[in-house]
Amino acid sequence: MTNLFAGAVVGLLSGVHAASWGMYKDAPHEGFELRKFLRSILLGAAVGAAAAPALGLDAATARGAAALFGVAYVVERALAEIYKTFLRQEDQSKYTIPMQFAIGGRVVESRALRTVLGLGYFALMLALVGALVAYQHAVGRAPAPIELVVLGAAGGWLSAIGGAWKDAPIEGFQLFKFFRSPAIAALWALVLGNLTADLVTVMLAATGYTVATTETWKTFCFPSHPRGKFADRPIRFPTMLRRRQRVVPVYVAVWFVVVVALGLSLASHAVATPTQVQVSHE
Repeated sequence: MTNLFAGAVVGLLSGVHAASWGMYKDAPHEGFELRKFLRSILLGAAVGAAAAPALGLDAATARGAAALFGVAYVVERALAEIYKTFLRQEDQSKYTIPMQFAIGGRVVESRALRTVLGLGYFALMLALVGALVAYQHAVGRAPAPIELVVLGAAGGWLSAIGGAWKDAPIEGFQLFKFFRSPAIAALWALVLGNLTADLVTVMLAATGYTVATTETWKTFCFPSHPRGKFADRPIRFPTMLRRRQRVVPVYVAVWFVVVVALGLSLASHAVATPTQVQVSHE
């Protein structure tokens, strides 16, 4: 029960983090909806509580919490995006880039077809996880750095392909943007490989941290630059430009907690490694 509660808290923090940048970037165009804001928080808490025991992570420790934050982040984001892309029925005229599944920029209107495609996409993600489990079981050892870079970044490649499918028909193909997520995911995988030897955990957490990193950069470093989905669209709720600042301290506080957890975990790993080497020689 302690691990479930700790997992729920870590997941809740990941949900607060995602909900904060989502509100900050979208509220001037869509307004603020408490229901949407709480959705990520509650879903993140549920994912964190479930993922901690499922992946064998001790969420009450800095090491387990640091890894779980990234896992809960990406699972919550993936579920939310699957819902918005394949299941939700919404007027797309307010968007420059369609948020529902589209082919060549044209929305697939059939809800039944979108549902089938969504199930297929979800099955693809499960297959990726299954492939990593099978690979690690076959090699029977902790992943080497090259494996972390190639396999740990797999979620980044999936994200890049999905993003290009959605955005490129409207914005054109952007080479830097396409390779950004895989490159950042590979770097995060190298870092997270110091916390756990489980490839699935590394891949999921690296993808989650990649989303958190890129959204921080795009949202808060360029606050006046509208997202592609709202490009050329007017700001319909100008009061939100001021009100949205309220989430910034919360967002920074969550990042601070996460960075401290990561720092403590990496420091403990650095201290433990020489001891492990000495014992192995003995």
